Amino acid sequence: MSWDPNPVPRALPCWSLRRASETALQSSRRAVEDQLKIRGHKRDADVFELFLSKKELTEVIDLSRFKKLKYLWLHHNKLHGITFLTRNCCLTELYLNNNAIFEIEGLHYLPSLNILLLHHNELTNLDATVKELQGMLNLKILSLYQNPLCQYNLYRLYIIYHLPGVELLDRNQVTEKERRSMITIFNHKKAHIVQSIAFRGKVDASWDPKSPFKQKPVQRVPSDFGFANNIDKTVFDDPEDAVFVRSMKRSVMTLTSMNWNTVPTREERYLEEEGTEPAQMLTVTLR
Repeated sequence: MSWDPNPVPRALPCWSLRRASETALQSSRRAVEDQLKIRGHKRDADVFELFLSKKELTEVIDLSRFKKLKYLWLHHNKLHGITFLTRNCCLTELYLNNNAIFEIEGLHYLPSLNILLLHHNELTNLDATVKELQGMLNLKILSLYQNPLCQYNLYRLYIIYHLPGVELLDRNQVTEKERRSMITIFNHKKAHIVQSIAFRGKVDASWDPKSPFKQKPVQRVPSDFGFANNIDKTVFDDPEDAVFVRSMKRSVMTLTSMNWNTVPTREERYLEEEGTEPAQMLTVTLR
């Protein structure tokens, strides 16, 4: 019988994997029960926080029994995924940093989440991560640094664009300059309209790296368009044309002021002669 110095590793049998999973869940159950004893909780309804960090956990038992759970610490473990938070709607702070998480499927069940720390994990899919977090309207603090997805170009602006409610990203405050930049880069249509309103369609500051530069055609008023109070029912294919037409239908504003050059001084009034022209008014009309 020959000896192979480099044996091919064999896959573990199903019973072995199942047993390993059961062992991991037992460890998690013991960790939870220990915390309940330490806190002196006798009812699940009294549990508002669970501290399960640094327990060498690879899996976590279903925590849906804790309906009022608000704070959960699971950092510095060995978790690979999140499938144990399906009915914890009251959870506001979740600490999952320093694990081995490669996907966050299941977080969209947490609408009340305000703080989410996911730094030092193995998240690689930026689109899937953003999609999972978009339903969290109350999310204000988010950390994703030290994940592979952070290597994407314009990663930070991409997160700010898709998660506009986030105020603190990767320990840095989201600035108004960043919000303006992400509109210009990622929302070309909105940038088009904003610039059209600001400069009456004369400036196009949107940026699309895939499209070559081309001169914009001159905008023309549709033949069936009417000024003043005429209601226009024209349907436009390009929103920028609608902005142009709207600018042409702006209300007329008139400014009137005294022309002080025509008002006589006291001496002139004293020596007033017949035929002196009265003071004049200046009128400026703007659209």
